[in-house]
Amino acid sequence: MNRTFNHIIVKSEDNIGYLIFNRPSQLNAMNREMMDEIITAIEEINANDKVLVAVISGKGRAFMAGADIKEYGSQTPEQFKTFQEQGIKLYKAIENAPKPWIAAVNGFALGGGFEIALSCDMILACETAKMGLPEVFLSLVPGGGGTQRLIQRLGINRVKEMLFTGGQYTAEILHDWGIVNHVYTKEAFEEEVTRFATKLTRRPAKAIKELKRLAHLSLSPMPFDQKIEEEGKAVTDLFYSEEAQKAIKDFMNKS
Repeated sequence: MNRTFNHIIVKSEDNIGYLIFNRPSQLNAMNREMMDEIITAIEEINANDKVLVAVISGKGRAFMAGADIKEYGSQTPEQFKTFQEQGIKLYKAIENAPKPWIAAVNGFALGGGFEIALSCDMILACETAKMGLPEVFLSLVPGGGGTQRLIQRLGINRVKEMLFTGGQYTAEILHDWGIVNHVYTKEAFEEEVTRFATKLTRRPAKAIKELKRLAHLSLSPMPFDQKIEEEGKAVTDLFYSEEAQKAIKDFMNKS
């Protein structure tokens, strides 16, 4: 967790891992080197048992304003193919992580930046943040799962509106629509994000891991009865664990 990167900052405090995009002069736009650094950092945070909750945020006025268009537009076909494949790897590393990932959206989260936020388990936003998928303005479509992950959180009519118009939406609107979990004032943003993440570190890691897996399972094509079976297996395995037995006994002794 003490590695030095060129375009990101990685640190840990009190069981919380922080991944901070650090190209503020470019609104944290992601180039190929930055993408590789982000993937490495995510994998290291996921593998660190001392980190119970991870938070992604950005330096300056932006969370991330998408891909670095100057580099993106000058790629060779092979570079473009690799960039897309690495992007898929990045989003999956967050989505399939055994621990919660929180997107702390401090400013603009556009294109790939919004897609990273959508890959996280929860989105906490500053009141000044704006989010959207503006790829249509470049005659493109989102390439990092934006069209598919957005529909998991929002009705299809509003998804089409966001995609077709390429508009930027405020944190308040996206909170009303159920995409953003909480909106905080600019002055209290960092403190509230830390408070929220700290609350999650106090929940049992094994239970959180299973809850995340089961929540994602609900979106899979697996038959409903099989999903219920998976839930039953999970609660049985946890019930007989040393951690759960101790918690149950402690609760009973307090009653």
